[in-house]
Amino acid sequence: MAKGKRLSKKQLSVIEDLFIGQLDEQAILDKHEVSRAVFVKWQMERRFVEEFNRRIAALNRQGELIIARYAPLAAAKLVGLTESQSQETARKACIDIIEFPKQTVKKADEPAGPLGAGKNDKSAVQKELPPETASRLLAALVDKRY
Repeated sequence: MAKGKRLSKKQLSVIEDLFIGQLDEQAILDKHEVSRAVFVKWQMERRFVEEFNRRIAALNRQGELIIARYAPLAAAKLVGLTESQSQETARKACIDIIEFPKQTVKKADEPAGPLGAGKNDKSAVQKELPPETASRLLAALVDKRY
């Protein structure tokens, strides 16, 4: 890369602290001896914004991975809650189970990143329950308790 095409070490250090550090924004600027005016100027530079956005996207993917990793455990716990002594808890668990396919389809329809499946990849999309099936599931779960 030609000179001027890379972020400075100071810019990279500030970005690193913003995403990994425990300090607030002003404390990070003070630590690196960067004025607010300079920081605002950096935020208008394409390369700085691109790096900032790249890191945000990476953190979002990391969060989605954590959620995906624990989804089976959460689903199992949710199914277990349908047996709760509390009618309200059991009812809410049933509704969440019925709504889950809608949430999955919505997520699968979002554009995928380079590592994800595309929105036309049917293997990544869970089908929505038909209303009558959802009603029967809810009724069966309620009858099972009584």
